[in-house]
Amino acid sequence: MKIAAIVAVIAIVVVLVIYVLNRPQLNIVDADIPEGFPSDGFSHEVLESLLKTYVDSSGQVDYDSWHQSDVDIATLNSYLAAVSRYSPENSPQRFDRRSDTLAYWLYAYNAYVIKSVLDRWPLESVTDVTAPVEFVRGFGFFYRQRYLFGEEAYSLYAVENKKIRATYKDARIHFVLNCGSESCPVLRPELPTGDELEPLLQQAALDFVSDERNVHIDHDNKQLVLSEIFKWFEKDFVNDLRKRGLPSDHGVIDYIASVASEQQRTELLRAIDYEIVFRDYDWSLNDSTVNTSDSG
Repeated sequence: MKIAAIVAVIAIVVVLVIYVLNRPQLNIVDADIPEGFPSDGFSHEVLESLLKTYVDSSGQVDYDSWHQSDVDIATLNSYLAAVSRYSPENSPQRFDRRSDTLAYWLYAYNAYVIKSVLDRWPLESVTDVTAPVEFVRGFGFFYRQRYLFGEEAYSLYAVENKKIRATYKDARIHFVLNCGSESCPVLRPELPTGDELEPLLQQAALDFVSDERNVHIDHDNKQLVLSEIFKWFEKDFVNDLRKRGLPSDHGVIDYIASVASEQQRTELLRAIDYEIVFRDYDWSLNDSTVNTSDSG
């Protein structure tokens, strides 16, 4: 009995030590909201302008040039000051449509990822931002760090899973959220809201599955090589099909076919019984000065 009690005490101490070491880190944006920010609605124009400056045609980010511009660092901070002050939770009157709310969470998430990289520049991977005790890869970046959204602090993990996935149940969000890594969906400079968000989601899905790095049909070896995103969020993709009343017997293959081009859909039908292989996720930074597109 005494041994059991000692073991229990040690376990409690270990848990407490880990908790203290890994306590959340709150990142406060010290800036004013953009000049002329609207009194109603929520404008993403400032972020859109920055992305058009620093994101290239392949979705890679020129972090180095951005980091060297004090003006544009300050401009990003001003946008995030607005994110920090207003959200669909504390200012619902600013977000008339469900699509406006979704756009807020998607774009704010991506903006905080960029800021976190710039704050730690130079950086080779977001997974280099570690916690004292790492439970999962990326714990220090996605779980431990906290950011303000409408005066409430959330981790990037919480925003993705509790604010976006759990609320909207639209698998296409996985083709817009960008985690600052090579295997992530590409960043898009255009940030539509309202009715214009739907075409963006459709195009993002089509572009993602059309990229051979994400969906590669190997007829010679009878393999379908997929991004690990389809493995991690398989339930989201299958549930999305069911929500739309579409067949889901072949899981993610059926989902890919539902958003793919007609030509790719035909090829997928030929590969319906192929072995599914998931490509290792590339966590290297989506840095335009280092990475080049690899369609192989």
